Amino acid sequence: MGWSSWNHFQCNIDEKLIRETADAMVSTGLSSLGYEYINLDDCWAELNRDSQGNFVAKASTFPSGIKALADYVHGKGLKLGIYSSAGTQTCSNQMPGSLGHEEQDAKTFASWGIDYLKYDNCNNNNISSKERYPPMAKALQSSGRSIFFSMCEWGQEDPATWAKSVGNSWRTTGDISDNWDSMTTLADLNDKWASYAGPGGWNDPDMLEVGNGGMSTKEYRSHFSIWALVKAPLVIGCDIRSMDSVTLALLSNKEVIAVNQDSLGVQGKKIKKDGDLEVWGGPLSGNRVAVVLWNRGSTEATITAHWSDIGLSSTTVVDARDLWKHSTHDSVKEQISANVAAHDCKMYVLSPK
Repeated sequence: MGWSSWNHFQCNIDEKLIRETADAMVSTGLSSLGYEYINLDDCWAELNRDSQGNFVAKASTFPSGIKALADYVHGKGLKLGIYSSAGTQTCSNQMPGSLGHEEQDAKTFASWGIDYLKYDNCNNNNISSKERYPPMAKALQSSGRSIFFSMCEWGQEDPATWAKSVGNSWRTTGDISDNWDSMTTLADLNDKWASYAGPGGWNDPDMLEVGNGGMSTKEYRSHFSIWALVKAPLVIGCDIRSMDSVTLALLSNKEVIAVNQDSLGVQGKKIKKDGDLEVWGGPLSGNRVAVVLWNRGSTEATITAHWSDIGLSSTTVVDARDLWKHSTHDSVKEQISANVAAHDCKMYVLSPK
């Protein structure tokens, strides 16, 4: 859980923005909810390495250097993430990639106090990702520092099937865009790989767009609910320094976050589909079940999840907690049903009595 610069700022980043974002992560209360990583994405480095072949922070935008930035972020009780690519250059073509420099770059990142690496897939010389990603994993493991390895391989070589021994998370999709069609498409693409995820290795359908303005509040609620249910990394992609109260409320829903962070670590999945009306769900610790009733259609509709759909016996009686209304329906039997607005969802945790 954390924040990344790319979705909102792309290459328009500097150390002032990162420090202010770290400040905002604390002042908004987001850090106390588990959002801990502040991640630089592309364009933080100079185009050329120094005479020793090391990365150099971009002087015009990060004049204090990355170690000073890491110290500042750590001083806030947060962690700093950085970005490179398993290629000759990164995706912006404005800074070097780490292909062939894995050990050197991992040592650099460790010496700066980096806690997270997003490793992209551009300019890869058509070499298989199965060859390009493990060397960085090995380099990070021998760097002397614990660094979360986020593989941004775009799902091209089905990383869910092989990356658990390499990275901590892996992208199952291409990049997200801030619109309904993109978000729903990525949810479906990621769902295919649900059985491969678990503690230590997570499917990543890309960062959150909540708060960036391209979707409605209902659509963002669906986005956040599904990402939470499927145990996706919750990486905020908006400007948290200036987000509105609605955005903060969506991102701050403790009960939805708790589903995402549940200790059982089972990825929820799509379990029933009737046209545009879908039931997503999955098990939680304590014999509980999380359920999302998702209306992907253009008109309000009633969606029902029967106990048989979600792995409960027909005689089970549950208390159903509505995670967005923060209210509980006591002693629910056989099914849960709700009227759901277009592009909106209902999210519940069912606790057997």
